[in-house]
Amino acid sequence: MDRLKRHSKKAAIAVSGGLVVLIGLVLVPYPGPGWLVVFAGFAILSTEFEFAAKALEWLKHRYDLWTNWLQRQHIALRVVVIAATGLFILATIYLLNTFGIIDRVLNLQQPWLVSPLFK
Repeated sequence: MDRLKRHSKKAAIAVSGGLVVLIGLVLVPYPGPGWLVVFAGFAILSTEFEFAAKALEWLKHRYDLWTNWLQRQHIALRVVVIAATGLFILATIYLLNTFGIIDRVLNLQQPWLVSPLFK
């Protein structure tokens, strides 16, 4: 029974930590705590899995390197990175048909607002 309990706990941590990591990865490009959620997922996983603890340290180091590098860059490059992030956000919002829902709710009748994935 003790073995079953231990394996159940490990499986629950694997599933919950994995889901938190996946949600965090989806949230990364959006304004908000995307990376924090990813780090939290790996922290959950690291309570049972050594690879997750190593991955968490590696990710934190890479994140710090990226932010430090970006801060040292010319303002034009930082603006390009922000613009690319904004375009990615708009593209995913469009593909998920958010603009199409708004079109339908407000009765704008603008077919170009509807995502091609939902036509």
